[in-house]
Amino acid sequence: MQPDLVAPRETLDFYDARGIDLPHPMTALEGWTMAMRQPLPGVALAFRIRDAISARFGIKRIGGFSGRQDQAPKVGDKLDFFVVERIAPEILTLSERDRHLDVVTCITTYDQRLTITSSVKVHNGFGRLYMIPVAPAHRLIVTTILRRIRRELEDS
Repeated sequence: MQPDLVAPRETLDFYDARGIDLPHPMTALEGWTMAMRQPLPGVALAFRIRDAISARFGIKRIGGFSGRQDQAPKVGDKLDFFVVERIAPEILTLSERDRHLDVVTCITTYDQRLTITSSVKVHNGFGRLYMIPVAPAHRLIVTTILRRIRRELEDS
């Protein structure tokens, strides 16, 4: 299954796709719920720092991940700061867009594989500066989340 991207892949300013094999089928929303159920240590602080710096440039605060579980989101609903763009059993597409950059995170669960794909299209210099620390942090966070999900599934 092809993930949804914010723009054609060859035009992206950031692209990252990481996945794990699943011991049993699950929906994309179940994958998201497992990933967000218990926010990683340090991520809340990183979002507070992000919000404090970004607010000085007129960027809205996003607050980070709440750990809240929404059992039946629909297109147009919010999951934390993301807007649900598409939801089906095997795909959950989430976006956040502003004047500096557009982000799409797509969770797919296809053929017993959970994949988190993130794509970014930058619009200006602030967006490019923003992505300098965010790109490596994103890769580390997603890798850690997937490792935690794998352990949780193996233990259950």
